[in-house]
Amino acid sequence: MARDIAEVPAVEVIVTVAVNLMSAAAVKLGLSEEGDKYKDLDEARKLVTALAGLLDASATEISSFHAAPLRDGLKSLQLAFREASMVPDEPGKGPGEKYTGPLYV
Repeated sequence: MARDIAEVPAVEVIVTVAVNLMSAAAVKLGLSEEGDKYKDLDEARKLVTALAGLLDASATEISSFHAAPLRDGLKSLQLAFREASMVPDEPGKGPGEKYTGPLYV
């Protein structure tokens, strides 16, 4: 049975949105079972940046219990983006790095 949105805690909404952004970014990075069929790095960049912005903005609102795995997932997506990109971004210029800081590999 669907719950009324008024009954859903904010943390649950934030985590659900973050997981949806992560899943969509993974598909656009070609990391799903379909592989490169839906790969689109321009779209992936937008999704990863949105995820980073959401996590940055909600850092003080969600516990580290929820935030830690989301940050790990974000970093994995950022690394996957770097690997998939033909011309890698400079450190600090990759998707979401204005929120997370430069990613060095």
